[in-house]
Formats: sequence, structure tokens, C-alpha cells
Amino acid sequence: MNQVKKIGQIIPKHSKDIKNSKIGLGFEKLDRDVFDPNKAYDKVAECGVKKARIQSGWQRTEIEKGIYDFRWIDDVVDNFTSRGIEPWICLCYGNALYNEEAATSFGAVGYPPIFNDEQKNAWSNYVKATVSRYVGKVNYFEVWNEPDGWSCWKHGVNATEYGNFVIDTAKAIKEANPDAKIIGGVTWHRELSYLNTAFQTGMCDYIDYLSFHEYTPDERQVYERVATLRALVSEYNPKIELIQGESGSQSRGDRNGALKKIAWSEDIQAKQLARHTMADLITDVHFMSYFSCMDMIEALRGNVNDKASYLDYGYFGILGAEFDENGRSSGEYYKKPSYYVLQNIASVFSEDFKVCELPIFVHAGYSERKHENQLQRFEIASGCFRRDSGDAFVYWYPSNIVTSSYCSSITLEYFSRYTDIKLVDLMDGSIYEIPESNIEDKGDGVKVIKELPIKDTPLVLTFGEFLV
Repeated sequence: MNQVKKIGQIIPKHSKDIKNSKIGLGFEKLDRDVFDPNKAYDKVAECGVKKARIQSGWQRTEIEKGIYDFRWIDDVVDNFTSRGIEPWICLCYGNALYNEEAATSFGAVGYPPIFNDEQKNAWSNYVKATVSRYVGKVNYFEVWNEPDGWSCWKHGVNATEYGNFVIDTAKAIKEANPDAKIIGGVTWHRELSYLNTAFQTGMCDYIDYLSFHEYTPDERQVYERVATLRALVSEYNPKIELIQGESGSQSRGDRNGALKKIAWSEDIQAKQLARHTMADLITDVHFMSYFSCMDMIEALRGNVNDKASYLDYGYFGILGAEFDENGRSSGEYYKKPSYYVLQNIASVFSEDFKVCELPIFVHAGYSERKHENQLQRFEIASGCFRRDSGDAFVYWYPSNIVTSSYCSSITLEYFSRYTDIKLVDLMDGSIYEIPESNIEDKGDGVKVIKELPIKDTPLVLTFGEFLV
């Protein structure tokens, strides 16, 4: 980066200072009480995210039949709304009051209430009570979590069952709040058959959004996933938009959860967050949610009679933690490098913008400085954004995130109505100016930038006042 001159730093924005954003963070598993939210609220708000995904926890809320104790989730909702963050609720999981098998599962995970009228009616009443309670505070409600996986649909994955469950739940949601937005899908497998079978039930007539979970060390898979899901859902209801409801990576590679066998580190986690989050924005999902706020136990397959079965630690958090003897996240929650990267992205990509195309060519010249041939456009990942006040071109080299580190240069030709250009590094928040000696003016708004830095993490070339 020594071919550009640092002139400033991204100023982090508090969630209260942001009116609108697609950037969200997962705040899941409080239905199983696995961490202390009071030690995280301020840090989450200082990160600048605008949305927080929480899980409703039927088992924790209805502890006697027909009697609900919402105090724990009231605390979560109120703490977020007071800090300028919009909570959205994933309605889940089972309840041992209505299912004997659920009594053995930590948090009653994986036992949908679909097998008799008592279960169905109890679930409907619980959903209506939850939705009614948060009118004006919670607008988005998601139906269950990862029903296409055996951990969350333990009696055997069944797409038709899930489609009908979505329809019944959606009816209860709308009865309680006709203006509520309903999210279905919540899938983590990369396959069409499950969703297509669920759609055959008619569920697409009852949902506003389709959510998906994408855990991958290669963010380029996001483009295919989003394009394919958009094409499928448009066959049933073109009005449905997509939400990326969970993505993430770990900061160490010796524990449990998705992608657990990869040799993660805190720095590699930060790279994955940056690249994946930008891929979400480039694909123009309605909003996205990074998993997660906190290092915590996975708590999907635990047996209440076997503590060891749910002491399955995962390190997905942008906040790090220690653990007590019961697996609860403890100690002083500290900020990892991934925290600061998400903070930078949340600040730069706050408020309204649109995905667009910009008149840009990437020329594969020869770099004497780097003593190599430069990359061509098809070899890099990139995307363009526009506000009323400026444009942005985001780009990086999508090398193997685990085994390599890359820094080189490209040659960029562009047309812009703006004369002010800057370069922003989302990893450390540095803002640079490009020396005039690196810019060739072709006239009438066309310029060529030579020796423009490129890394294996996103850089943002801004035109005009894109930074707001």
C-alpha cells in the first residue's frame, strides 16, 4: 500500500447514528441462555450494525401451559431498540410441555410442534402471543431454524411438513399483526429439491422473504446461491426477496460447528467476514446477518442428561469469550479483529445506496513495481454501488483465504462525473489518496489509474462523496 498516501481513517458510527443499513449481526441462542447479553449490548451498538437476529425460545418462555414469561426476551428487544438496533425474531424451537422427546433436548432444539392438535394449537397461541407483544418493535418473524438439517428437525427432514408448518405459522403471525413481515426457508444446504418441495405446499403465498444460511470459505459461492434461489422463488412468487440470515467463520480450527476442520485464525476470520459481507451487499440481498456476536457453545445436539454433549464450543463470535463449567460464555468479552472489520463495513455502507454498474475497465498490464503481469477483471471479485452523492467500486483478489496472502496492483480505467477519488481499506479503516503521478487523464472524465493496490481483502475506490 506504499504506492498510495494515507490521509484519514474511517470514523466508526454507533447504531443510533445510522438511519438505515443492511448490515446485521446474529444474537442467537439466548433461548438456551448460553451467554450474558448485558456484557454485549454496548459493544454491538458501537459496532454500528442495524439489525440483530434473536431466537424466541418457546421452551424458555412457556414454562407452564398457557402461561408465558417474556421477561428475558423483553430485555433483549428493549436493549436493542434503545440502542438504535432493530431486532428480528426467529420463532423456535420445541417445548417439552407438549412433546416428551423435546424434554431430553437441550433447549428443546429440533422438535417441531406438528404431530397433534394440542401441539399445533399451543404453537399457534405462542406465536400470536409473541408477535402481539412486540408490535411496533419487531417487524420481521422467521419460521424455525435450518429445518433442512437433522439437528433442527430431528425426527427426519421433511420439506412438505415444513412448508405446511410455515403456512400455519404465517397465519398465526398475520392474525396477531397484519403488518408483520414473514421469513421462510432458513436453509443451510445448497440444494433445490428441499425448497422446491416446500414451495409445492403453497408456502410462497404466505412469506415475504426467503432466508438462507451460507457457510463457506469461498465467498464466490454466494453469487451462485443468490442467483439460483432468486430464480427458483420467482417461479412461485416474484415479490419474495432474499435475506442472508447466517454466515460466518471461526477464529480457531480445533472446535465445533460449521467449517470446523479449517485452520482458522482471528485474522483469517476477519478476512472471511470482509469478503463474505461484501459479496452479500454485491448480490443485493434485503439484509444480511453475520453469525455471530459471541463465542459460545453450538448447543444444537445437546442432551440435558449429558452435559458433555452440549459443551461443544464454537468460535464464530466477533466478540471473544472464555467459558465456565456449564459452557456459558464468561469473562470480559473482547473485540476480535473481525469486530473492527464489521465496524468499518457498517460505517462505510450505512444509509441508502444501490447496486449498479460503473464504466470501469480493468486492464492487465505489466507492473514493473511488482515485476509481474497484472490481473484481469474476470480474475478479481468486484461490485459497484451508487448514492446520490457518489459511487464506489469494491474489489479484491479471491485467493485461498486459508493458505495465501496477496498484495499486488491493477490498472483501472474509468469514467466518472466526480473528480474526488479515495481508496478505503475495510480491514484497518485507512483512507488513502492516489498520487497524481499514478493517474493519467484521458480527457472528458476518463482517467487511468496505474499501480492501484489490490489485496486479498476488499478495497473500496470511492468517487465523489460516497463516504457519508
